[in-house]
Amino acid sequence: MTSLLPIFLCTLLIIEFVLGNFANGFIALVNFIDWIKRQKMTSADRILTALAVSRIGLLWVMVIHWYISVFPLGFYNIAVTIIVHSAWTVAHHFSIWLATSLSIFYLFKIANFSNLIFIHLKKRAQKVVTVILLGSLAILAFHLVLVNIHDSVSIKECEGNMTWKMTLRKFSELSYVTLFTAGNFLPFTASLICFLLLICSLCKHLKKMQRYGKKSQDTSTKIHIKSLLIVISFLLLLAVHFLSIIIPVWYYDGQLAKLDLMLCQVIGLTYPACHPFILILGSTKLKQTFLSLFWWMRDWLKDRKPSIL
Repeated sequence: MTSLLPIFLCTLLIIEFVLGNFANGFIALVNFIDWIKRQKMTSADRILTALAVSRIGLLWVMVIHWYISVFPLGFYNIAVTIIVHSAWTVAHHFSIWLATSLSIFYLFKIANFSNLIFIHLKKRAQKVVTVILLGSLAILAFHLVLVNIHDSVSIKECEGNMTWKMTLRKFSELSYVTLFTAGNFLPFTASLICFLLLICSLCKHLKKMQRYGKKSQDTSTKIHIKSLLIVISFLLLLAVHFLSIIIPVWYYDGQLAKLDLMLCQVIGLTYPACHPFILILGSTKLKQTFLSLFWWMRDWLKDRKPSIL
């Protein structure tokens, strides 16, 4: 039973990898084709496309990191460590912050509040999202610096067990974990605030509908509920993804078994692999294109099926 578990986890990881690349590639390709046809792309589609591309990169880097962690290679030196870790940091950063920007964009486009500050920001939603993404680059820069220091110190410490190297390693690990936690806590908090504000906006809208005796299942209500489902799914998957990453960091001294590390990798892949399908179902354009592709593939397979005499 124990020997079958690694095979099961490897199979599950490959399935997540394939499905994640398919879903994210589908989103990017549909938006790119639509941009070629219309010669323009909406702000939401630009964010979705960039998010899909970043998640494709994240999937590949996570699988490469998993493979190297489970099956150590001879050339896995300090340079390879820093390159892989830096690539993961960049892909992870943009996948998190772009998803958060999408939540903020949904909030400004859907929610309605009489607050003057909110109205002012709502009119400049695209600029607000741009400023948030540019501001997050400062966190990314600090994160990359700490990644290089952390990996360099960790590998050089293995070459000599001197006291000052142990102290430097602990300090680098503490700085890295602190910044990593803060870097994930900020977008998670921003998305959570968007979720709560969308709930408030939905409650306010429903009360208004009841006051005027109108049906509650109008277009605005459906849009609110659809956006809430997208944001809450992102929050739940992000929380699971964060835990799957922070646990190996806490057990960086090698106390975590390879099987446990593999399990963390499989759980971590659920965020970039599953959330794109929720985004597809939440978009009318993507959903219709996806269903058209599904029915076309079904008819194609049906036509190629050999007839029974």
